[in-house]
Amino acid sequence: MNRREVLKLAGASAVAGMAAGSRIGFAADQPTMVIVHKISGIPWVNLMASGVKKAGQDFGINASLIGPTVADPAQQAKLIEDTIAQKVNFLGVVPLDVNVCAPLLQRAHEAGIKILTLEGQAQVGRDWDVAMADPQTYGEAQMKKLGELTGGKGEYVVIVGGLTTPLHKAWADFAVAYQEKHFPDLKQATERFGMAESTDDTQAAVLDILKAHPNVNGFIIEASPGPIGAGNALRQLKNTKVNVIGSCVPGQAQALLKAGYIKECVLWSPIESGYAMVAVASLMLKGPLNDGPIQIPGIGDATVEGAQKIIQLNRLLEITTANMDQYIAQGL
Repeated sequence: MNRREVLKLAGASAVAGMAAGSRIGFAADQPTMVIVHKISGIPWVNLMASGVKKAGQDFGINASLIGPTVADPAQQAKLIEDTIAQKVNFLGVVPLDVNVCAPLLQRAHEAGIKILTLEGQAQVGRDWDVAMADPQTYGEAQMKKLGELTGGKGEYVVIVGGLTTPLHKAWADFAVAYQEKHFPDLKQATERFGMAESTDDTQAAVLDILKAHPNVNGFIIEASPGPIGAGNALRQLKNTKVNVIGSCVPGQAQALLKAGYIKECVLWSPIESGYAMVAVASLMLKGPLNDGPIQIPGIGDATVEGAQKIIQLNRLLEITTANMDQYIAQGL
């Protein structure tokens, strides 16, 4: 094991230890839920954690959210293992790598733990995936905006949080499929990149891409730190002609939106996603979920799709300078 691997595992263990310590003192008669995210400490995940905390208070569930120090499947796996060992009632996962997570979720089921995922429709072993927006609608919304801004011409690059991150892959695939059908004169300049969970890495990548591919006039970026990094790169270059569309939090992106370095944030509310996962757990405590329309307490309408094990909501937000202030005022 090299020094980098040791540091990664040490970081994961530290986060797991802090999370475990925070759960000491939970009421013995309350159900417990831990959501293991892809990463910790970034604004998106902090907002989601606030939704988890609020829902836990509302529904009488001791709910918390943890994540690794970097978006690394091995770190996430360690946190999932530690959570299973704590014998929680519900395990939530935002998977980084479905293949890494699958055997762990099997172990969780064998331990009697119910499993919910977010961004995990491709994840084997879950009870339900809480889908805040339809993946096809999400990916196509990004490409429609990029096509509008570029006039359907030029070159673009897709950057995802990680090449194994399942929902990022789906959004990107749907965006590219829409481009190929509706914007044939808009071409991918290169294969997609996988570092958008890091602001700094995305900034460096965008600078390198624009140097190597000067005809690029657009980026679609999945994972909320990525558009910030891309916007910072364009600000460094004083370039507002390149169009960045991505999954970003408006409160974090507002300066770059106003200056034109990011053109649009496509997202759902991370606060709502955290709240929704705990709310669904509260419904599962009352009995099985049946196919058809359902009300998610505190959120609204959803549809239970039993065959696919999906609870489908439609909470897609498209945020530009025209409407960002209202969402920032709501805490985003």
